[in-house]
Amino acid sequence: MPESVYAVVVTHRRPDELAKSLDAVVSQSRRPDHLIVVDNDNDSRVAELVGSQPVPTTYLGSRRNLGGAGGFALGMLHALALGADWLWLADDDGRPGGPDTLATLLECALRHGLAEVSPMVCNLDDPQRLAFPLRRGLVWRRHVSELRTEGSGDLLPGIASLFNGALFRASTVEAVGVPDLRLFVRGDEVELHRRLVRSGLPFGTCLTATYLHPCGTAEFKPILGGRMHTQYPDDATKRFFTYRNRGYLLSQPGLRKLLPQEWLRFGWYFLVSQRDPAGLREWIRLRRLGREEKFGRPS
Repeated sequence: MPESVYAVVVTHRRPDELAKSLDAVVSQSRRPDHLIVVDNDNDSRVAELVGSQPVPTTYLGSRRNLGGAGGFALGMLHALALGADWLWLADDDGRPGGPDTLATLLECALRHGLAEVSPMVCNLDDPQRLAFPLRRGLVWRRHVSELRTEGSGDLLPGIASLFNGALFRASTVEAVGVPDLRLFVRGDEVELHRRLVRSGLPFGTCLTATYLHPCGTAEFKPILGGRMHTQYPDDATKRFFTYRNRGYLLSQPGLRKLLPQEWLRFGWYFLVSQRDPAGLREWIRLRRLGREEKFGRPS
């Protein structure tokens, strides 16, 4: 019997974007066998949209906003409970870059024996650019061509974006777990990536598959003449979760080696670039909350 692929999509108050995403997901040349949508707003309009799709569907409306982390955890566990062999993850504001994205990912995973494979996440408005800059050591990659020169054939091993079109074997989820509900948003993907790396399972990015997503580079601010970057979301709530969760992440095995670079980058940004000692103090306070595993919501 062919192995089953269950698509898991998490949404929150973006029905128009969700409709575009689902249309691209269910129109694949290799259709998902089942679509699971976790709605963090429990909106009846979203339930109707999901029910109208041309594939078997499950709508999971949550009366509590579980964030991206909790939403994917719920959807992934539900997919496992239904017997999925593969889990294909997608967000509500992105979509596969073409009709053969899923088929290409499956073929790449089988040919290379991968536990997980991701497409390149490209800028929705300019697909030759990456939607999120990718740091390799101290160097940032921003263009699709830069990844393809680093890869071997059609695969960039050991690097993956895990929530934007990522394809997991069910056995991989059993080995590394699901996203950590406590992180809510921001950093949940990095934490799952950390576990995937430490598991020793083979994974990577397929350089012939793309996933389109709105550009996310605006909050990455250049420092030291552009030789390094640091992250400063303009929204205070996003800063809270970003900095609090990074405090937790960089206290975990596998990521502690990044601490000196973290202090250098944020210290330089707040004290030299912005001349904002209060901003640095707030960054220290938030990262301390994460390091001490105090995961309350912002007051």
